[in-house]
Amino acid sequence: MNKWYCSVCHEKSISENKPATCKVCHADDRMIMNVEAIPQSLEQVRDLARTKLKGICAAYPSCDGSFDKICQREAYGKPIGLGGVGQGRSFRANSLSLANIQLNMSVVGDHFEPDPSCSFLGVDLDFPVLASSTAGAQTYNNALDETMFCTSVLNGSKNAGTIGLRGDTWFYTPEDNPSLKAMKACNGYGIPIFKPRAQDVLKKLIETAESHGCKAVGMDLDGCGSTIMALHGQPVFKKSVKDIEELVNFTSLPFIAKGIMLPDEAQKCVDAGVSVIAVSNHGGRVLDSTPGVATMLPLIREKLGDSVTITADGGIRTGYDVLKMLALGADAVLLGRDIIRAAVGAGALGVQMHLEHIKQTLKKAMFMTGTKTVKMADSRILFK
Repeated sequence: MNKWYCSVCHEKSISENKPATCKVCHADDRMIMNVEAIPQSLEQVRDLARTKLKGICAAYPSCDGSFDKICQREAYGKPIGLGGVGQGRSFRANSLSLANIQLNMSVVGDHFEPDPSCSFLGVDLDFPVLASSTAGAQTYNNALDETMFCTSVLNGSKNAGTIGLRGDTWFYTPEDNPSLKAMKACNGYGIPIFKPRAQDVLKKLIETAESHGCKAVGMDLDGCGSTIMALHGQPVFKKSVKDIEELVNFTSLPFIAKGIMLPDEAQKCVDAGVSVIAVSNHGGRVLDSTPGVATMLPLIREKLGDSVTITADGGIRTGYDVLKMLALGADAVLLGRDIIRAAVGAGALGVQMHLEHIKQTLKKAMFMTGTKTVKMADSRILFK
């Protein structure tokens, strides 16, 4: 008899043949592995991801959108996969803008143990790193089911001491929404981010999120550039300040405006009542040749002051990058592509392992810059 392990819910079972589904979470056999094959390191998780994402992503040590990477090969009308739109300049700008920022190393002072804990929208977290609102598992070589992808991210995030956002894509409908199904299965411990659909559709989705006990809701405003949505009968729209205000007032939950890259538009969203400004260029996937997020983040923080919570995503790969973004003005950061690879490689376990690795490198960065708490991270730790 063999021992089997479900990488979504960690259930173990014994049988001669691999179970077709997990008896607890109902994940299919793609998420079930022999106990002896459970990865013991993050590198083993990446190796599994490389195999499953063959031809799409090689899980390179440096994920920077360079032309020599698999994801940046010309798509010629096909979906861009995990790459950046056009020639990938926005994707690369995210990485370059962070790489060009240097940290001041501080080694004189009292010894201390860094405390990376924080609060995000009233939720206590062990560290200010959240899984970003990615979606579309069926485009990852169909390596895993969409609902199980979402559930893995949510479970892995919670197990690591943080919380996950979940995204929206063209095959999601209000009636069949894998992200919201996963939220329900996880007792609402997560945050759904919806595409800028029609107002009545968004209200229906928000009501479902509320009924599941979700911690907040939000909208990918930059999702208005998604042509694949409209091609599959799921139209998306630019949203006015009035539209945003209508949705903010419709829900009792904190509202996140994601995809903001201009200080003036950030201020308009704050004026509309949003609780979080998510500075993001959608991973460089909707408009080529934008500045990197790390370039725009301090400008947006300067414009808004301390009036609102700000998150940032784009090019963040290490705990050192996390600390840079915090010093530039973010209250928390989001990880996208790395979380996809971790979930594809080993479900919730992979996500947990990756996030815990990020937490440890963040603590190292905090220690070596004299940053005792995340609130102490500011421009003083950046070399000018």
